[in-house]
Amino acid sequence: MDVESVLVFVLAAVAVVTVVRWIAARTGLPAAALLTIIGIGYALLPGPNIALEPHIILTLVLPPLLYSAALDSSMLAIRRNLTTVVSLSVVLVLLTALLIGLGFAWLVPGATLAAGVAVGAAVAPPDPVAALAVGRKAGLPPRIISVIQGEGLLNDATALTILGVAVAAATGDGFSAPTALGRFLIVATGGALVGVLIAFVVRLLSRPLSADPMLANAVSLATPFGAYLLAEHIHVSGVLAVVVAGLIVGHHTPRSASGAGRLQTSAVWKLVDFLLEGLVFLLIGQQLPQVIDGLAGYETATVVAAVAVTVGVVLLLRPLWLLLTLILPAALLRACSPGSHITAPEPARWSAREVAVLSWAGTRGVISLAAIFTLPLTTGTGAAFPARDLLLFCTFVVVLVTLVGQGLTFAPVVGLLGLRADANDQAQLRNEARSASVRAALTALDELEEQEHDDISAPVIETMREQLRARLHRYQDRIVLLRANDDTTGTPISPQYEAALHVRRVTIDAQRDELLCWRDAGRLPDEGLRVLERELDHEERLLPDRPTRR
Repeated sequence: MDVESVLVFVLAAVAVVTVVRWIAARTGLPAAALLTIIGIGYALLPGPNIALEPHIILTLVLPPLLYSAALDSSMLAIRRNLTTVVSLSVVLVLLTALLIGLGFAWLVPGATLAAGVAVGAAVAPPDPVAALAVGRKAGLPPRIISVIQGEGLLNDATALTILGVAVAAATGDGFSAPTALGRFLIVATGGALVGVLIAFVVRLLSRPLSADPMLANAVSLATPFGAYLLAEHIHVSGVLAVVVAGLIVGHHTPRSASGAGRLQTSAVWKLVDFLLEGLVFLLIGQQLPQVIDGLAGYETATVVAAVAVTVGVVLLLRPLWLLLTLILPAALLRACSPGSHITAPEPARWSAREVAVLSWAGTRGVISLAAIFTLPLTTGTGAAFPARDLLLFCTFVVVLVTLVGQGLTFAPVVGLLGLRADANDQAQLRNEARSASVRAALTALDELEEQEHDDISAPVIETMREQLRARLHRYQDRIVLLRANDDTTGTPISPQYEAALHVRRVTIDAQRDELLCWRDAGRLPDEGLRVLERELDHEERLLPDRPTRR
C-alpha cells in the first residue's frame, strides 16, 4: 500500500472506531468485540489489508497502552492483592504455557514441546482492556478491577519471557530449566530496575516542568518509549520496565504535577488509548486471511486437535486455578478449625461470584497475536519452524473466542451474578474525604490568620472561610443522606442538590453565550474568548456528568 492508501485507511479506521465507540456507549456492547468483528468482515472483502507487524506493535503500540494503564492503576491496591496478582500473572501464565506445550507434544503430529510452549506463552496473558471497559460500566467492585488491572500489567512480561525461552529451544539453542529460570529472574529484575530508574528521572523532571503543562505532557508521552527502549537495549524486560515506571509515576503524580498538567496529561492519554485500542482491535480481525492461508498443508484432524488443546486449556485452567487458589484455601482453613474464633481477614476471602467474574475476564488481545507473529520462519538448522502456521491459527482462534465470545457475554454474566460495587458506600467515602479536605483548609486558614500577614486582610480570610464552611455543610448534609439510604443500587439525590446543579449549568451556559456575543460583535478578540471560556470549562468540569452517580 502506498502512503495515500495508508492515509485513507487510517482515516477510515478512525471513523469506524468513533462510530463503534458511539454505538457501544448506547448499547452496552463492548467496543473491542465489535471492532474485531468489523475487522474480520473487512478482511473478507476484496481489497488490501494491513498486515500485523509484531515489532511495531511491541515497540510503538504496547508501551503507551501499558503505561497509560499503569498510570490509572493503584499501586497500593495491587500491593494489597499482590498474592492474587502474582498467582495470575506469573504462575497461571507459566502453567498455561506448559500444559498447552504438553498437549501439543502428545496430541498434535509434527509439533514439539517447545513449539507448544511458544503458542501457550502467546495465548496465556489476558488483555484486560475489554473486560475493564465492561467491568467499570457494570460497576464491578474496586477489588476485582484492581486484580484485573494488576494481572494485565504484569502477565505480558512473564509471557514474552517464556516465549523467548521456548523459541530458543525450538530453534536449536537447547533448553535447561535452571538456565530458563535464571534468565527469567534476570530479565524481570532488570526490567523492574530500569522502570524504577526511569520513574526516578521523571520525578526529578516533573517539579521544574510542572509550571508548563506542555513540557510535562511531552515528558509523559516519551516516558514509556524511553523505558521500553532502554530495557530492551540491555536485554531485560521492556514491558516490565514500562509497567513499573507507570505505577511509580502514577502514584507520585498527585504530589509532583500541577493541576493543569494533570488535566492535560489525562486528556491526552485518554485520546491515545482511544485511538490505539480501536485501531489494534480492527487490526486483529484483518489477520484472518493470512492466518487461514497457512493451514493448507495440515489435515483437518490435526487442526481440530491443536485448536481443542489451546482453547480448552485457556478456558478451563483459569477458573480451575482461581478455584484452587482463592476459594479452597479459605474453605480448608475453616474446616480444619471449626471451633476457632480466629477467622481469616475479610480482604483475603473471595466469593464464588468474584471467582466467576475473574474467570470470565480472561479475554486475549493483540499482545497474543503480536507475540506469536514474532516466531521465526526457520530454525537454526534452516528447517521450517515446527507447525508455525498452525500456531498462528490456534492463537487467532483463542483471541477470537475470548475477545468476541467472552467480551460480548461479560456484561450479562456480571449482571446475572449481581456483583456490583456499593455505589452508596463509595459516594459516602468520597464525601467524607471531601469534608476532611475542607477541614484541613479551614485549619490552614486559622494558622494563616494567626501569622498576621500584612498583605492578607481579615476580610479576605473570612470570605474564604465562609465559602469553605458552606461547602463543608453541603458535604455533611450529603453524608447524612447517604447514611440513611438503604438502597444499595444507587445513591440518593435530593431535589435541592439537583436544583443547585441545574442552576449552576444554566448560569455557565448564560456566561458562555454572552462571551460569544461579545466575540461576534467584535468587542472581544478570540484570544480573550479562549481564556475566559477555559475558565468556564474548568468550572463546568467540576460538575458531575450525571447527578444520579454522585
